[in-house]
Formats: sequence, C-alpha cells, structure tokens
Amino acid sequence: MASPDGASGVGGSPEETELSITLTLRMLMHGKEIGSIIGKKGETVKRIREQSSARITISEGSCPERITTITGSTDAVFRAVSMIAFKLEEDLGAGGDGLSAGRAPVTLRLVIPASQCGSLIGKAGAKIREIRESTGAQVQVAGDLLPNSTERAVTVSGVPDTIIQCVRQICAVILESPPKGATIPYHPGLSLGTILLSANQVRG
Repeated sequence: MASPDGASGVGGSPEETELSITLTLRMLMHGKEIGSIIGKKGETVKRIREQSSARITISEGSCPERITTITGSTDAVFRAVSMIAFKLEEDLGAGGDGLSAGRAPVTLRLVIPASQCGSLIGKAGAKIREIRESTGAQVQVAGDLLPNSTERAVTVSGVPDTIIQCVRQICAVILESPPKGATIPYHPGLSLGTILLSANQVRG
C-alpha cells in the first residue's frame, strides 16, 4: 500500500507506525482545572475534541478531583495534551495581575499503572533524569499508590512546550513497556467504605 507521499510504505517508518497506535492517557485534575478544560457550556472541551480528534472523557462526581481520560492516536493525544496545557497556562495567567513576570508553570498529573513506573524511573533513576534534562520539565513519580488502585501519580510541571515534550517521552516509555498484571484504576473520591458497601450490595 502506497503511503500518502507516494513512497511505497512497506510496514511504514517507525514514526508512522507509532502514530497509528491507540494511546490512552489518564490525568488527575482539580475542580478549577476541570472548569478550565470544560469551559462555558462545555465549549472548550468540545473545541479540544474537534481540533485534536482525540476522545476526551471527564469522570463524573462531586469530589474535588476528577479523572480526564484522553484516547486516540498518539498524535491526537499529544495535540489534546498540548491544548489542555496551553488552556491551563492561559487561565493561570489570567488570575495574575496581567503582567508577564515570567510564565507560571503548569502542572499536569498523569495517572500511570505502578508496574510501568519502574521503566519510567529507570535504573537508579537514569531514565527520569534523562527526561528531566532533555525536556527541562520537572517530573516526579509518587512513591505511594493512589488510594484503592494499582496506579501512581506522575506529576509533570513546566511551561506548556516543555510539558508536551515530557509527556511525549513518558508515553514512549509506557508504549514500550506495557503494564504487568491487572491494573486497578484509580477513582477519585471513592472511600473504602463506598467500595465495601457496593461489594456487599453485589453479594446481597
């Protein structure tokens, strides 16, 4: 099958193959950030979905934290992350006095299965150090699992451009090392009591 530029793509180049992979990225966000991303009457999230071609879902619930899930080709996911990062930066800036006294860093918290965090940190922290140095973003992998899950939070902060580079590199590592075993996804605001209650209802 010929690729769009006329060259006959035998299996396609690694870049092409990478773009056809479906990627799912989960991010933990606070109410204010969620408000930024949804926008008035959902207009912002609708625009991000249309322009990035990624599927974006935001978990329901009245708890202060919600999970934003972005699914699509790696290209679509990176476009969506980029738009979200710039939107958060714009809203952070709007909260200030309007003077550009240095750009406020944007923080994204990715939620990643703990079994993939080892690859992300690397031997003696080599991989995460390489990502920090090459992108200029701050990256922290939480030591503890998120409550009632097998996932950890990976916090990335910096200006949007560095965050986007950083998320790309993190995703490259994740795609190379799939999670081991079953992943129990993190649901914000679910206390142990709620889980036990729903387990009892199932039994009853």
